[in-house]
Amino acid sequence: MTNPLPGAPPFDDTHLLARLATSARAGEPPHTRHLRPDGTPLYTNRLALESSPYLRQHAHNPVDWHPWGDEAFTAAKRLERPVLLSVGYSTCHWCHVMEEESFEDEEIARYLNENYVAIKVDREERPDVDSLYMTAVQAMSGSGGWPMTVWLTPERQPFYGGTYFPARDGERGVRTGFLTMLKTLKEAFDRQPLRVADAAADVAERVRQSAGPAGPS
Repeated sequence: MTNPLPGAPPFDDTHLLARLATSARAGEPPHTRHLRPDGTPLYTNRLALESSPYLRQHAHNPVDWHPWGDEAFTAAKRLERPVLLSVGYSTCHWCHVMEEESFEDEEIARYLNENYVAIKVDREERPDVDSLYMTAVQAMSGSGGWPMTVWLTPERQPFYGGTYFPARDGERGVRTGFLTMLKTLKEAFDRQPLRVADAAADVAERVRQSAGPAGPS
C-alpha cells in the first residue's frame, strides 16, 4: 500500500500498485525525494497510470495530480474548487526546479490537495491544451514559457496564469511565492466570484479571438 497523499481523500490504489510492480520490473527508479528506507516511494498518485514519461515523473509527488480530462473538471465542480493546471515537458529545466521546490513540498501539496483540483499536462502529449492556455497566459502576462502555471474555473476558463513560481515569498528575489499565490487566488475564487468570472470571461474572449471557438476536450 502507498501512503495517503497529504490532505487528499483516499482512492482505490489497486491499479497504481500493479503499475508500480511493472515499473519496478522495468527498472524505473521513483522520481521523488519521499522514499521509504527500502527505496520505495512514499506517495503515489494517478499519474502512475499514464503513458507519458513526463507525467510519470510526477507520479510520486505528494500532490493529488489528475491527468487532463472530464474527471478532473467534474471533481472541481462537485467540490466547488478552482483548478491548478501545470503544463511542462520532460527536458524542461525550470519544470523540474518547480517540481523539486513546490510539488515535492508536503506543505504546498497539502494545501493544493485540500483546496484545488490539480492537473498535470505533458505539452508534447497534448499540444492543443498547451497552445490554448499558452495563448491565455500570454494575454494575461505578456509572456509565456514552461512550466506553464494556470488557475482555471471548473468550466476550464483561465483567470490567472504565469510560468515558474518559486515556492515561497522572497525566494529567488521574487516577492510573492507559489504558496501565497495559491492562497490569494483561492480566497478570490471563494469570496470574489464575480471578479473571478469577469477576469475569466475577459481572458476567454481574447483566447477565442486568437484560437477559434473550439477548445480541447
